[in-house]
Amino acid sequence: MQTPKAPLSWDEYFMLQAMMASMRSKDPSTKVGSVLVDENNHQISMGYNGFIAGIDEAKLPWSKDLNEGLENTKYAYVVHAEANAILHSTRSLENSRCYVTLFPCNECAKLIASKKIKEVIYLSDKHQDKEHTIAAKKIFDLTGIKYRPLRIGENLLQLLERHLKNQVEDL
Repeated sequence: MQTPKAPLSWDEYFMLQAMMASMRSKDPSTKVGSVLVDENNHQISMGYNGFIAGIDEAKLPWSKDLNEGLENTKYAYVVHAEANAILHSTRSLENSRCYVTLFPCNECAKLIASKKIKEVIYLSDKHQDKEHTIAAKKIFDLTGIKYRPLRIGENLLQLLERHLKNQVEDL
């Protein structure tokens, strides 16, 4: 008897988890999620971009306008998804994989490299021409960290839509 094939690859499975994590972000302009996975395909940790845990968010801005000064923008206070996933990990991340919805910036690349994460799988590289992304790729190249995009196909989106509708109808 032949074993049935899973409808999702491991990459799709963990990227969908990263996408779900991104939905927790309150950032009105950029929602990012990240999932860290070990060599046995077990989830280690996850995170999303948001303000520092426990801080009174009502006192902080979501502005992106650096002309207002750094302290008056979100950039001074937001912790990126990858950093949150790393901070919330309770075990070694060596040789793990990082699934993230947006290619990491140079600051997160430093954390990823320092934790000896071996691969970054991402959905979007919309900032590929920006200095922070160019520097992140240089960090990954110099430390031997692989990185690759994951393309979510229309068939996966249709499968997910059917599955979610069936789940809701069964309630």
